[in-house]
Amino acid sequence: MRNLLRLCPILLAFALLLGAEPAFAGKRVALVIANSAYQHAPSLANSVNDGVVMAKTLKEAGFDLVDSRHDLSALDTRRVLRDFADASRDADIAVVYYAGHGIEVEGLNYLIPVDARLERDTDVYDEAVSLERVLVSVEPAKQLRLVILDACRDNPFSKAMKRTVASRGVGRGLAQVEPTSPNTLIAYSAKAGFTAQDGDGANSPFTVALSKHLTTPGLDVRRAFGFVRDDVLKSTGNKQEPFVYGSLGGEDVPLVPVKAVAAAPVAPVPNPQADIRRDYELALQLGNRAAWEAFLAQHPAGFYASLAKLQLEKIGAEQAHAAAIEKAKQAEAERDRLAALGAQKDAQAKAAADAKSAEQAQLAAKKAKEQAQQQAAAAEQQRVNLAATAPAASTASPAGTNVASLTPAAAPADLNRSVQTELGRVGCFSGAADGNWTTTSQRSLSQFNRYAGTKLDVKVASTDALDAVKSKPSRVCPLVCEHGFKVDGDKCTKIVCGDGYALNDDNECEKKRVAKPAPSKPATTSRRDGEDRPAQQRRQTGGYGGLGGIGGAAAGIAGGADRSSGRGQIYCDTRGCRQVTRGCHLEYRGGGGPGNVVANAEVCN
Repeated sequence: MRNLLRLCPILLAFALLLGAEPAFAGKRVALVIANSAYQHAPSLANSVNDGVVMAKTLKEAGFDLVDSRHDLSALDTRRVLRDFADASRDADIAVVYYAGHGIEVEGLNYLIPVDARLERDTDVYDEAVSLERVLVSVEPAKQLRLVILDACRDNPFSKAMKRTVASRGVGRGLAQVEPTSPNTLIAYSAKAGFTAQDGDGANSPFTVALSKHLTTPGLDVRRAFGFVRDDVLKSTGNKQEPFVYGSLGGEDVPLVPVKAVAAAPVAPVPNPQADIRRDYELALQLGNRAAWEAFLAQHPAGFYASLAKLQLEKIGAEQAHAAAIEKAKQAEAERDRLAALGAQKDAQAKAAADAKSAEQAQLAAKKAKEQAQQQAAAAEQQRVNLAATAPAASTASPAGTNVASLTPAAAPADLNRSVQTELGRVGCFSGAADGNWTTTSQRSLSQFNRYAGTKLDVKVASTDALDAVKSKPSRVCPLVCEHGFKVDGDKCTKIVCGDGYALNDDNECEKKRVAKPAPSKPATTSRRDGEDRPAQQRRQTGGYGGLGGIGGAAAGIAGGADRSSGRGQIYCDTRGCRQVTRGCHLEYRGGGGPGNVVANAEVCN
């Protein structure tokens, strides 16, 4: 018993050493394949270089087996994968890294050996190696199965190959995958559907970042790929974003364990400012009055309390503006109702005054809302700026406000530029990504809100906005072309009308109208020669068989108008009226009126 007690300190130290070992520190194996010298396509400059760097990185990380191959044919690739599956059977971690060409056909991904021709789309089934076959080779590993593909380049085979079926799709880059095996991760050098860059140096940006972060001792593999993503985005100007598919459990899974160090456990130093920061960020995500009131009840003073009060003021101003708008609408409706009913002037005047007062209150509330929004946005931007410039190890300020413990974030100019770049990718921003968040950038984000159905704050460029825009794989804002141009894919092309057609106001080609000649003016005819002649004759003769005196006088006067010919003259006497005989004419002999009916005499030569 005494001897056992003497062994207790030794056993305790041994237990501490065992406890310091990470959970995933068993056997680790890796396969590196790099294809550059393609026989039926242009060779790749960096693939073999990338393979050399990754093989060296894994060997220096202490992997038990690193099998490095390059420029493999289809048959050799299948044999190497079969042998690696045997090596993975007793391994805890199995890693496959591939650099070269890859292709996606009908939603499935394939790695292309150097001897592949791929003249038709169906050749991929015989001459390429499917991603599923690669996953089979790592499946025996017990704790982590990792496949890394630097194969998202712009593939020359997909452009030249013939389509045997018109509906068979050959995609750009690689297709998204969802691993079915547990504890499996598949890392792409670029997001599904996008292509990656080879870079200007001897290695691709993706491989450079992998060699820097992937084998950091004790670093969880998911965080390592997060750092890889950040480095690649920065080095490519946000044009290439690596992506990881699959999921792991809650424990950290480092590729390289931390070396065991016998040391006394150190109790974590409490950091109350970190708890306040987490509560503030949670309230910021909820963004309603109840959340901010609950935060202030828990943390009534300090840096974050001041920010929370500004957020509350902004919400109050927005609610007051909405209430003012509603009141103004009601006042206008009452004024219009009284006017329509014809109410008394005093009532209409009072209603008009109330409407005007409500309108002024609405404008004041709008101004107060905009001011509160600007103050809250400026305070939030200040918080982001402090987080970006704060050192990693923070110390409390004399007042007890530890502003350096804020979550690290991107510098404002870099964040602005990233949001502008992503807005341009989805068709909402056409300016230069210069990092200046001007009114043009704000309008672009507002357009994104409209067509994406989001409610992002447009006053500042935030990480929430960046994530929301990045989540959209294609154009969000519609392409708008000027008059005379039409939408053609992602650009505007000039509308050209054929001969005899012209562009109208509706941006459509319509047939030109030929001007018709002006109609000639019809010759006018004298009404005296037509329908008016009988009336004229009736006026001259006083009517057929009318009053003799008046008619005779008129006829006499008319008869005197044309003595040379009796044609067209009428002679009336007591027996009636008749036409003057041809060659005769009428002569006025005086008289006319009552008692002297015959005032004219017919004279024949």
